[in-house]
Amino acid sequence: MRSPPEQLPGAAALFLDFDGTLADLAPRPDAVRVDPDLRPTLQRLHRQLGGALALVSGRAQQDLDPFLAPLQLPTAFEHGAVRRRAGQDMAVAPAPPLEAALAAARALVARHPALLMEHKSHSVAVHYRQAPDLEDLCRDRMGQAIAGEPSLHLLQGKAVVEVKSSTVNKGEAITAFLREPPFRGRLPVFAGDDVTDEAGFRRVQQMGGIGIKVGDGPSCASHRVADPPSLRRWLGQLSITSQS
Repeated sequence: MRSPPEQLPGAAALFLDFDGTLADLAPRPDAVRVDPDLRPTLQRLHRQLGGALALVSGRAQQDLDPFLAPLQLPTAFEHGAVRRRAGQDMAVAPAPPLEAALAAARALVARHPALLMEHKSHSVAVHYRQAPDLEDLCRDRMGQAIAGEPSLHLLQGKAVVEVKSSTVNKGEAITAFLREPPFRGRLPVFAGDDVTDEAGFRRVQQMGGIGIKVGDGPSCASHRVADPPSLRRWLGQLSITSQS
C-alpha cells in the first residue's frame, strides 16, 4: 500500500473514524485520551474543505461528542444509524429489534465482570479487550441471540462484537453524506483502522476516492499509515489545494 498524499484538492470530502484512527485505543472506551492538537487540526481542515469533513464512528453521540467539545462536526454515529448532517439536524434510522441481543449481553457481563457492555440507541456491543480469552464466547453467544433475525448483523471489530441493523454500515453512511451539501460531488477520502471500516474503504474507492488504513492487518484500502499518531501527523501537515 502507498502512503496517503500530502495534498488533497479543495474538492475533496474527508471522512474519519475516531477510535484507533484519530485517537489511540485504550483499555476501555471511556479511557481514550485526545491529542491536544487534534481539535484545531480538524477545525482547520473543516474550514479549508468548505465544511466537507465528517466523523464516521461506531460510538454513540453522547460518548463521542465530549471528546471534541465544543467542536461539533458532521458525524455518523453508531456506524451511520444516527447521523448529524452539516446543518446540525439529525437523520435517525428505525431502531432494530435488540431485545434478545441485549439480554445475551447482560448475561455475559453478569457472569464475566471483565467484559463491558454498551447499549446504544441502535446497537448492543460487548467489549472483551480486558478479557481476550472470552472472544469466542462473546461472538458465539451474541451470534446465537440473533440467529434467524435477518434484520440484524453481528459485527466483529477490535476486541468487540456488536449487534446492529443489517442495513447500516460506514459505507452507507458515507454515501448518505455524499448526497448532501457540502459533500455532494466531491472526491471522498476515508481513514479508519478496523474491519468495521472496510465497507467505507470499498465505497469511497468505488467512487474513485482514497481509502486509508491505519495500522497493520489485511485491508482493501489503497493507502496505509502505521498508527494513529502517524495519521494525526498526516492530518496536521495536510495541505488543501485551491478549487479554482
